[in-house]
Amino acid sequence: MTLDTSREQQFAKDASSSRAKFTSFAESTKADWDNIMVQLETTQARVADRLIEQLEYLRHDYGGFPVNRLEHCLQTATRAERDGRDEEYILCALVHDIGDNLSPYNHAAVAAAIVEPAVSKANHWLVAHHGIFQGYFFWQHIGLDPNARENFRDSEYFDYTAEFCAKYDQVAFDPDYKSAPLEHFEPIIRKFFAPRDRTGEAIN
Repeated sequence: MTLDTSREQQFAKDASSSRAKFTSFAESTKADWDNIMVQLETTQARVADRLIEQLEYLRHDYGGFPVNRLEHCLQTATRAERDGRDEEYILCALVHDIGDNLSPYNHAAVAAAIVEPAVSKANHWLVAHHGIFQGYFFWQHIGLDPNARENFRDSEYFDYTAEFCAKYDQVAFDPDYKSAPLEHFEPIIRKFFAPRDRTGEAIN
């Protein structure tokens, strides 16, 4: 894993620069917000680094599963890549469980919120609903309805999401599977979460 130290240094510099003096938004001025928006761009520029860090946090978290949570993410992404999926799909496969140790019961929504600005509607829907669709394979063992996904049968993305879970997600717990390392996927993360200004335009 390679974090962009130049961005870290820039962030530290900006964090120590001039700050607003207001104690409520009602007291704020345009000058305050001009300064804040500049620093917001710096914060946004660090998103890729933060995503990589968060994925690393999953490395030692097994949660009782046969493989750690990072390996599950890597295995899901690797399977998708080896099956010829495009980079956006692979990104979603990689980060679909990034919220597991932040909000275990709502992890799909966490991941979906992260990828929404960077991916298609179809892939956002897939990430947002993969938890329920994954339940098809095991919820009967924990007292839940494995057919809960049927509530979404009318969605145009139903089969798309069901396929993701069947082919890549629910099978990605094999300790003997040779996954690509996190570093392999770093360029994809940096591509889709490249630094952007307040208008959404990429910053070179």
